[in-house]
Amino acid sequence: MADTLTATALTLKDIARQAGVSLATVDRVLHNRPGVRPDTVRRVREAIERNSFQPHVAAAELARGRARRFAFVMPAGPNPFMQQIQDYLGEMSAWLSARRLGVETVATDVFDPSVLAASLEGLSDDYDGIAVVALDHPGVRAAIDDLVDAGAKVVTLVSDVPSSRRHHYVGIDNIAAGRAAGALVGRLVGQKSGKVAIVAGSQGLRDHAERIFGFNQVMASEFPSLSVLPVLEGRDEDGRSEQLLARLLDKHADIVGLYNVGAGTQGVANALNDSCRDKQVVFVGHDVTALTRRLLLQGVMDAAISQNPGHEARAAVRVLLALARGEPILREQERIRIDIVMRDNLP
Repeated sequence: MADTLTATALTLKDIARQAGVSLATVDRVLHNRPGVRPDTVRRVREAIERNSFQPHVAAAELARGRARRFAFVMPAGPNPFMQQIQDYLGEMSAWLSARRLGVETVATDVFDPSVLAASLEGLSDDYDGIAVVALDHPGVRAAIDDLVDAGAKVVTLVSDVPSSRRHHYVGIDNIAAGRAAGALVGRLVGQKSGKVAIVAGSQGLRDHAERIFGFNQVMASEFPSLSVLPVLEGRDEDGRSEQLLARLLDKHADIVGLYNVGAGTQGVANALNDSCRDKQVVFVGHDVTALTRRLLLQGVMDAAISQNPGHEARAAVRVLLALARGEPILREQERIRIDIVMRDNLP
């Protein structure tokens, strides 16, 4: 079920009603005309600021014709980073309303290509743009291409499908993120030799596969005393990730490093804690959430490769809007930066 995040666009009448003044008074305040008492000006401006109302933007969008609808196809389940993106979309409601945009979220199993493809195929023709956290699979690529053929603007979010005809990718350079994780694990392990574990959601997700590729590049070229174990696929689920890692820790007493590629972070931390190796194994993961913040402060997690979920939410909407309008994409503005966060520089 789609979850609508925006309401009907605000008008000057709405601002006048909230400020308790006439429409003519609002017009005078907006155009800095004389004859309005300072207290009235203050009330009008407070109503405008409170609602993030942009009358010129609203008027321009009204002139463009009908309202637009965008769909965000997101992973089902308790993924903290993905929830942050959805939360930021909710915070954009006034901005969206001023531009006559409706944004809806569609939750699905992004780890199952047939389910994800069916979710994309099931989107109505009413959507002008679609952002999707995508699995790189032939069925998903075909579903994206069908949407493009039907006239929808499609961007991939966080995880790309570059062989599809999607219009744009919004996310970090995941190979660079994996290389950064590899450098951190190798340098923090120091002079020790031993094994390194990798826990991913799925190697079918392009972002996870690219991160693993970058990580292995650095491990092989710069840290020959460390051997990387086969990837565990926990589907970003706490229980599954915990179970898989616990078995691996029991089997290999010489694990000195751990890279958690996606979510399932609580399960990974539980496995480390239960094995009493949380202070012995260098643990690098992704994203700054309430959980990773706590793990960093406790010293269980050593570093997080971070990307800004608010920037990703805003960039995806702005890119879809530019595509729908036929306007150029400001690529430098929409470039998502990679940050390295440790306990000492937590934002």
